[in-house]
Amino acid sequence: MRRGKRVVLLAVNSKYIHSSLAVWQLAAGIAKFAQFPHEVSVVEATIHQPYDDIIGLVSAQNPEIIGISTYIWNARMLPELLKLLIERLPEAVIALGGPEASHNADYWLQLGADHVLAGEGEYVFPTFLDRTQGIASVDSAKAVNTTEPPPYVTCTANDAYLTSLSGRIAYLETSRGCPFSCAYCLSAGSGVKLFPIEEAKEQLRILSQTEAKTIKLVDRTFNCNAKRTYDIFEHIIGLDTTCSFHFEVAADLFDEHTLTLLALAPPGRIQLEVGLQSFFRPALNAVARKTDLEKAEQNILKLLQVGNIHIHIDLIAGLPYETLDDFQKSFERAYSLRAHTLQLGFLKLLHGSVLRLQAESMGIRYAAEAPYEIQSSPWITPQDIRILKQTENALQNTQNKGRFLSTLEYVLSTSKLRPFAFFQELGQAAPHNGTALPEYATQVFDFCATLPMVDINELRDRMICDWLAMVKGKNMPAILRIPDSKHREMFELAKQRLGHEVRREEVRVLSAGNAAFVDSNDRDLVTGLYRVYH
Repeated sequence: MRRGKRVVLLAVNSKYIHSSLAVWQLAAGIAKFAQFPHEVSVVEATIHQPYDDIIGLVSAQNPEIIGISTYIWNARMLPELLKLLIERLPEAVIALGGPEASHNADYWLQLGADHVLAGEGEYVFPTFLDRTQGIASVDSAKAVNTTEPPPYVTCTANDAYLTSLSGRIAYLETSRGCPFSCAYCLSAGSGVKLFPIEEAKEQLRILSQTEAKTIKLVDRTFNCNAKRTYDIFEHIIGLDTTCSFHFEVAADLFDEHTLTLLALAPPGRIQLEVGLQSFFRPALNAVARKTDLEKAEQNILKLLQVGNIHIHIDLIAGLPYETLDDFQKSFERAYSLRAHTLQLGFLKLLHGSVLRLQAESMGIRYAAEAPYEIQSSPWITPQDIRILKQTENALQNTQNKGRFLSTLEYVLSTSKLRPFAFFQELGQAAPHNGTALPEYATQVFDFCATLPMVDINELRDRMICDWLAMVKGKNMPAILRIPDSKHREMFELAKQRLGHEVRREEVRVLSAGNAAFVDSNDRDLVTGLYRVYH
């Protein structure tokens, strides 16, 4: 009887907090479908780890076969890692999978990979292992592909996987593919395969009892089937858990029945990421993005009105036919919805996407290296991209991180600046490049103080209250501190008002001499901010 192989499945994540669904799913697929028992080890690393550390983790398992998941976030560092693995483990067979390799097989084979695997990995990888039985090394590289769909495979029966999720983000699929055909997306035109709903519910229940912070469903358009969406939301709302569940949705597909249900969700239980992409219809038409924009807006506002769900809106800059002026209008319209997060992303020309194939004929230039971001087009210039990058930098480090929210509301109202212009100017005046938060707060204060009609005292008071809400007053920058001769009196007032002990930094003095203090026991589960009294 032929023996199985020693297999290492390697994931290189962008951050430690991210877990890898792919490698654990592959391990489950091998256990279920391989004809021979294999000795499978999962190694999760990050792009920030030294190469030698990653190779050490792999080498410790003495692998005969190494499977590596490839994505845009690890594609830049994988060529060097691949080279070093080949040098250190010359007898090991290296197989790559994932979207970066499967849509660009020749490139990775030329770099020395023995195989590139494409298709549904839970079935493809064990099939590949069965073909390599008895082979010590592979002389001729080839790509392996199959479109045969496997039954639903889950990895939650693996105790090692569940233990690895502590304090991290867990990922899960309840469906695969997408009903839409957006030209920039790799799931375009794939259709949707719905996994058995009762099994999906059980996986959600199991994950909800781990120590994962967030459970993120990777379904491309989670709410494409209204009844199924309602059933899963109802299940999640009823779970006894402190986990948050994150979904990618199309806001225009929600019906009133589901919106009524979502209003009953415990605060913070559900997070919705809404891919609006643009409000400029010619751009949406050019990439075959179908959205009822008016209905999407109405549904987003209804969801926000209840206040129990964190809403994240996505925009994509650089879509065909959308100029900088057009994008500004999209931005202003999206910002006016007052979602918790407004993500300003940039068009990526991914291997395997329809738009990448059309890019040259459309005059779209993009970076040669991952993540293949747009550099220019007939509708957007490199200078426009720089302006958008400045805007994104300021937006991401203030509004999207829940920072200085009261301050932003005040200065935008008082100065009469439009949001896009404000964030662009802030990004230019105070770029955040790893800046420590107290230093960045000082830069934000200095910029806002120059805006028309802004009162310095009101600005400082707003930022003091924001600082308390953000970090409970810790390490407050000097520019925000006001002489506190009445601090002891206010400290006692805060303790009496809150009914519990407070720390010195949790009580601050405002410009009129009155107190502002934070309740460290009252944190909003949707925004993550602490309640402030003033």
